[in-house]
Amino acid sequence: MSRIGKLPIKIPTDVDISFNGADITVKGKFGTLQDTIPDGLVIEKIEDSLKVKLIKESRATRALSGLYRTLVNNMVTGVSEQFKITLNLQGVGYRAAVQGKNLVLNLGYSHPVNMLIPDGISVEVVKNTTINLVGCDKAALGLFAANVRSWRPPEPYKGKGIIYEGEIVKRKAGKSGKK
Repeated sequence: MSRIGKLPIKIPTDVDISFNGADITVKGKFGTLQDTIPDGLVIEKIEDSLKVKLIKESRATRALSGLYRTLVNNMVTGVSEQFKITLNLQGVGYRAAVQGKNLVLNLGYSHPVNMLIPDGISVEVVKNTTINLVGCDKAALGLFAANVRSWRPPEPYKGKGIIYEGEIVKRKAGKSGKK
């Protein structure tokens, strides 16, 4: 059983955290994030760290303590450092460009794919085939990256598609012909 929920969360000096009942607000140099803590859990501030405490001891609240400890830690990390996801476009003619608030992808379809960039996420295109996504909300950043990738997930025969940086695409042999 994991003990993640019992670990303290270190608070950097440039991060301000405020509690209002079950609501928690984290402010930093890259933005402000909010979340609601469920019943059965409470967050305590001890000097320069936070700790998630159980009010009711049950299996569900122990599981939620680990989850919400990680969510609050991601909020603190996001507003102080930001998260970054890099996507690589692999395929002949695959290109990306940013036009205003839209990400325009040419992925081999008969039309370009236009995606609206959500608030709080910044997109940078490097060399037409590398997309850097940066934001302070880890969940929103991952969701947008998954939506971009869903237009062309990597295929196992030629390896073409939108690939996360560091991802290994398992390749298949394909047809072998008559013997």
